[in-house]
Amino acid sequence: MDPDVAMPLAHIESLNHEGRGVAHVEGKAIFIEGALPGELVDYASYRRKPSYEKAHTSRVLRASSQRVAPPCPHFGTCGGCSMQHLHLAGQTAAKQRVLEDALWHIARLKPEQMFPPIAGTGWAYRTRARLSVRYVASKGGALVGFREKHSSYVAVMDSCAVLPASASALIPPLKSLVESMSRPDRMPQIEVAVGGSHTVLLLRHLEPLTPDDLDLLRQFADRHQIIWYLQSKGLDTVTLFHPLDAPMLSYELPDFGLELMFHPTEFTQVNHGVNCMLVRRAMALLRPQAGERIADMFCGLGNFTLPIARLGAQVVGIEGSAALVKRAQQNAEHNGLAERCEFAVANLFEATEESLAALGTFDKLLIDPPREGAMALVKALPAENGPSRIVYVSCSPATLARDAAVLVHEKGYRLGGAGIANMFPHTSHLESIALFER
Repeated sequence: MDPDVAMPLAHIESLNHEGRGVAHVEGKAIFIEGALPGELVDYASYRRKPSYEKAHTSRVLRASSQRVAPPCPHFGTCGGCSMQHLHLAGQTAAKQRVLEDALWHIARLKPEQMFPPIAGTGWAYRTRARLSVRYVASKGGALVGFREKHSSYVAVMDSCAVLPASASALIPPLKSLVESMSRPDRMPQIEVAVGGSHTVLLLRHLEPLTPDDLDLLRQFADRHQIIWYLQSKGLDTVTLFHPLDAPMLSYELPDFGLELMFHPTEFTQVNHGVNCMLVRRAMALLRPQAGERIADMFCGLGNFTLPIARLGAQVVGIEGSAALVKRAQQNAEHNGLAERCEFAVANLFEATEESLAALGTFDKLLIDPPREGAMALVKALPAENGPSRIVYVSCSPATLARDAAVLVHEKGYRLGGAGIANMFPHTSHLESIALFER
């Protein structure tokens, strides 16, 4: 990485998909961290390429009306957040533009309607996190937190404003706990998972724990009312440690009278409040009806499957993970919906026309893939007589746009609408939802 060198002033034109201010200086694109549209800034470059540079803001000479003082004392050093200097409404608007730009530049599509953004609180929302742990004698002992920006080092922090207050308050005592254990240098991370009124901490340890270590963990759990899981190697080694009668984690979808149970390593959305609103939007767009047969592709543990069933439709949930399919089945039974739900394990990244046809016909479709998108699946859809309505939930605007191009230009759908959900406030990450109709 080149050393920082002061550069000419830059007028910020927009934000890119990573939340960096975009400027052009002498015809060259400059992507500047900490700069906002409309601002005039002085900057220092830390990476130079022939066609672009990356830089950070040295000084703001003309500030945007959307600029706010970051409330977190660790902002700028901690790499967990990148947009605290932008008003929350401005973050949402910027992410909506990222989605629109992706749809146009990648797929040459403009939605018939832009849905109102889905947004919730900006603080204490993150119910899942992976905290790095390092023992650094020169920095006073154990460090527990997120990594520093552009670094593998762990930020020195004693709180986190995006974690629930109860989880944030655990950071200082976790530092003391790690320091008191036999091998503090062999515990690389602690995962946090919050569900309902319960908090799980999952400790990754590279060496066997001593009896004294285990006693310290039990005492910590009892004192702070948390649940410990331990992981010595791969995911198959994750086990409940203390207390052994701990309840399952869960979250609710109150609009549909649902409670979904989950294991701390199973995927759930990190923002339960925004997830509730996203599911409500998805159901309003999909409009499940009694007598319809609907598929939920990449169904996970049933986040969308069970609301579809609750609204009266027969639903088939397809997922590549056998463990998640088992959890989805359990959640269907727990909520009294087993008769309306059917689940199957299938690798949807290898979907073909034949494998899709073997599942039978569907009136409607919900797709909620990981960042890789659902290219094989959308290509496998029939060009005629396919589902009349598709709701596509995405965590990557680029792959959504790529798949949208196939649905519209090859499969005969129209893009009825699209919009974003600010699932991760103060970061550049965005969720989006789109409606495709015949």
